[in-house]
Amino acid sequence: MVEHGDIRVVHRGGSKINFREPVITNDSRFLLVPSGECVKVFSTSTEECVHDLRGHTDLVTGVLLRPSNHLQVYSCSADGTVRLWDFTDGILIKTFVIGYPIYSMYASADHEGIIFIVTPLQSDKRSELFQLVAVQLPQSGEQLVEARELSGVLSDVSSNPAAITFGQGGEYIASAKGLQLEVYFFKKQKSYRFSLKEDNKKGGKNTFTCVACHPKDDCIATGHEDGKIRLWRNFNHKKEYTYSTLHWHHSAVSSLRFTPEGTNLLSGGVESVLVQWRYNQESQRDFLPRLGAAITHITISPDGALFCTSHSDNKITIIQSCVKVSAVIQGLVKGNVQTDLMLDPRSKALVLNGKPGHLQFYSLQRDKLLYNLDIVQQEYIHELGLQQFEVVKAAFSASGKWLATVEERKQKIAELELNLKLWEYDEQTQSFVLNTTISAPHEAQITAMCFCQAPDSQTTMLVSTRNLFLWILQDNLYNESPSWSCNFVGAYRGLLPECCSFSADGSLLAVSFQEVVTVWSPASWELLTTLSQPPGAIRDLCFGRLSCSKYLLGTTANNLLCCWNLLTCSLEWSTCMETSLLLADPLSENMAAFCYQAGFTDLFVFKPSEPRPLFSHKAVCSGKVTRAVFAPRDEMLESCEESSQWLNHSQLYFLTQNMDLVTFTTKAEEDKLMAFSKQLVIDDSITKTPFHLLLGKHRQQQNQDVASSLSADRTPLPQGSVAIKELLQTPAHVLPSTSFLCSMFVQSLLISITDSRSVQEEMESEKEEEDSDEEMETRTLRPEQAPVGSQATEPAAAPLTKAQVRELRRVKKLDHSWFSGLLDS
Repeated sequence: MVEHGDIRVVHRGGSKINFREPVITNDSRFLLVPSGECVKVFSTSTEECVHDLRGHTDLVTGVLLRPSNHLQVYSCSADGTVRLWDFTDGILIKTFVIGYPIYSMYASADHEGIIFIVTPLQSDKRSELFQLVAVQLPQSGEQLVEARELSGVLSDVSSNPAAITFGQGGEYIASAKGLQLEVYFFKKQKSYRFSLKEDNKKGGKNTFTCVACHPKDDCIATGHEDGKIRLWRNFNHKKEYTYSTLHWHHSAVSSLRFTPEGTNLLSGGVESVLVQWRYNQESQRDFLPRLGAAITHITISPDGALFCTSHSDNKITIIQSCVKVSAVIQGLVKGNVQTDLMLDPRSKALVLNGKPGHLQFYSLQRDKLLYNLDIVQQEYIHELGLQQFEVVKAAFSASGKWLATVEERKQKIAELELNLKLWEYDEQTQSFVLNTTISAPHEAQITAMCFCQAPDSQTTMLVSTRNLFLWILQDNLYNESPSWSCNFVGAYRGLLPECCSFSADGSLLAVSFQEVVTVWSPASWELLTTLSQPPGAIRDLCFGRLSCSKYLLGTTANNLLCCWNLLTCSLEWSTCMETSLLLADPLSENMAAFCYQAGFTDLFVFKPSEPRPLFSHKAVCSGKVTRAVFAPRDEMLESCEESSQWLNHSQLYFLTQNMDLVTFTTKAEEDKLMAFSKQLVIDDSITKTPFHLLLGKHRQQQNQDVASSLSADRTPLPQGSVAIKELLQTPAHVLPSTSFLCSMFVQSLLISITDSRSVQEEMESEKEEEDSDEEMETRTLRPEQAPVGSQATEPAAAPLTKAQVRELRRVKKLDHSWFSGLLDS
């Protein structure tokens, strides 16, 4: 097989945002989060991702602000490089090549030009032995620089970044590993070690889990597996050290942080509660409970205005200093995915298992969680060994109006609680509402479930297998809303069905009974035929699409991929391959087969009618791929190469064992996205809010329509001067002085009257005033111009001046309708 280099395997999203501790900028506007192979820059106010700092070729293992420049940030990676970024513009400034995998990184303002990193011991290839080394960053004008000046600081440290921290003023660094705390003093170039016993008298575990140093006092706080917090003092003298103990957490303390002023100590663990201890008044505690999941990291902004907690469900919670949640950034929830990867036909969101008892709806375009749907509708209890309801199966109807879920709880081997729930989409609430609950629909676990996906089907049908059950939607005589009921029960020679699949037009249903494939007619529920195949239980069934709809494909436990011709009811072809997943593209004839061998997964894309694969890729990821989905594109690609035409209609996504969402794109598509993202960085200086994403395109089109309608009548306003462009597009730290740009800026705001229409209106207005003056003068008659025969009993009125005439004209134009209203009343 020939692999095609034009198609790339890229991480499209779903990476962990709780893998490492995030960083809050000095102004508390942005949150810098390591995520996969990039660093995401989130807005703390809108929760939107502003930039993706991309450049690393392996997992990003740490990020920290540069002590000498608060507008720049360092990032380290397992690829052996440290990169310097301007995070406000998303620009890579410099790359330092270290040459060794980096697991964490630290820096102090008192060590200018030096960073501290954790790398594996050079003399030992085992990954569990690590060392802390200091790296001198060269001062060079080149963008790619080798940093080879490494000096060892501590020889045996933990790879956990929470186990190492700097003390006050960078005088010392504390490292905890196992049952030992080590404090290294830079001036003395000497370290002190303090050890604890493995178990205390009450049987608790004393193993160190995290460490934090007070910013202004010689005090080190350590967290332990038994939930205790120890405050160490006088540790600069090994024989005179003391510690006091705090205890609230019932399990391991995962993170500790002092506030910038040192007045409070924050701690977190599996209880999902943020605890705030008063320093030197530890009996006074404040709590922020019900944060949703176990706390893994705690971050505090440099000014102390914001707190930030990372959680085990791949979530980041932003908390104001007054202990109030202000924002939540939710990534793809990591966990045991038991459902298939599905696409919501309405929102085009990816749907899979989320929080315990929930389904998560995840946006592929924005790489962001949309919402969670509570399926179990019971409070989840965080207790080890407690069996609770889990969502194990889910399926959408073709229109997306109906959602079927299966939840189960297994208390003992012989006891299984099972519920089948049907959810209806409500247009008013824009969410799914429970319509029907069926308790114990089968005697044992449901092995497969699918809707009839025919778009023109008159009846909404759902098939579930442990026995072959057909569920249909029927009108309820007592209630206005319809409900679901069982319409047919099928069986074949006492065998247990394993999987099922409807054809694209809904005219056929294929059900596998161990080694036998049966084909049924949903119209009459008649068994049409059975298909023979080589020995082996059927694991997957999939109908062909469009011109290949006459084919039915299946995989067997004996590592065979079989293709049957439904017109001849015979085996068309078969091949020996360990297929872990088989799925069809709903918009084309293409099918994808993920094959597992030698610890890696290979991908083959083919048409059932052709023996030659359209595309093949060796080792797309390590481990076995069991969850994937074809996502239809909003705009069809126009790829001319045969190797990439299978990506024109749909995009293939799959989940790795590390829960990373991976997809395939062409080089031209990636270059287009990169150019578009750079254009956004240059043109848009304001963070895009969800409101802007919703209405911005419509408003821009409306403005263009208005501008085009007025372009024939008006001359457009000036588009801005050089001064305005420099002020808006140039970084603030490189701008010239304000006095230099002030005169240019003010002049650019002045608009000269060059519009011929406005000049003409002004001339007509002056002419109207002159005509009005002449009219008033002619109406004001002199005595000698009185008509003959008139009685001049009263003296003639004196002629009005020009100012009086203008005043009369102004009064004449006033609106006196309010006065007539008073008279009528």
